[in-house]
Amino acid sequence: MLTLKTDKKYLDSLISLLKLHYPNAKIALKFSNHWELLVAVILSAQCTDILVNKVTEKLFKKYGSIKDYANADIREFEQDIKSTGFYHNKAKNIQAVANLILEKFKGHVPNKMEDILTLAGVARKTANIVLGNAYGIVEGIAVDTHVARLSNRLGLTNNINPIKIEQDMMKLFDKKDWFKLTYLLIDHGRAICQAKKPKCDACFLNKICPCAFQFPHFTNKY
Repeated sequence: MLTLKTDKKYLDSLISLLKLHYPNAKIALKFSNHWELLVAVILSAQCTDILVNKVTEKLFKKYGSIKDYANADIREFEQDIKSTGFYHNKAKNIQAVANLILEKFKGHVPNKMEDILTLAGVARKTANIVLGNAYGIVEGIAVDTHVARLSNRLGLTNNINPIKIEQDMMKLFDKKDWFKLTYLLIDHGRAICQAKKPKCDACFLNKICPCAFQFPHFTNKY
């Protein structure tokens, strides 16, 4: 188990370097309103943002309103989103969410954590992303696969459960950085700290990262 690095000097250096190298870090999903954001985030589960954007480019033109999703033929809708994976559950959840928002929230995506978590298929990651990007409300840190991987490698947590990872990181970083931190780590995970072969030799964090050069493609060289 990796020894945690939670001292302030390390954390300050970490987030400063990430901000320096990824000044434009932000959500990669494309949307034009709160509902489209919610749909895109649900579709992004176990799918790349690039593929989701390809799917939603057509999807958002075909279904112009929340009512269109609520009234959509479920089989046809499944085919519309099939390439994002897990399309049976995603279609069912999106349609259920559309109906609930129309019935309970007057057609508006909820802006409270406790309300948005009542929506089908919505856990804290999705809730944090939607609340932060739609309403500027920050109640936590969205933990996706990149954030989970990097938070462990960087010694911020030893947990693998997203909720526990989020709790650990909320204790370490100032609330003003919670929203941005997700996208800083996602950008770094995509560009450098990849799952299978992280590019430690090209990483600007390699002097402070506890996992730097500790992977087989480096250790096997010696």
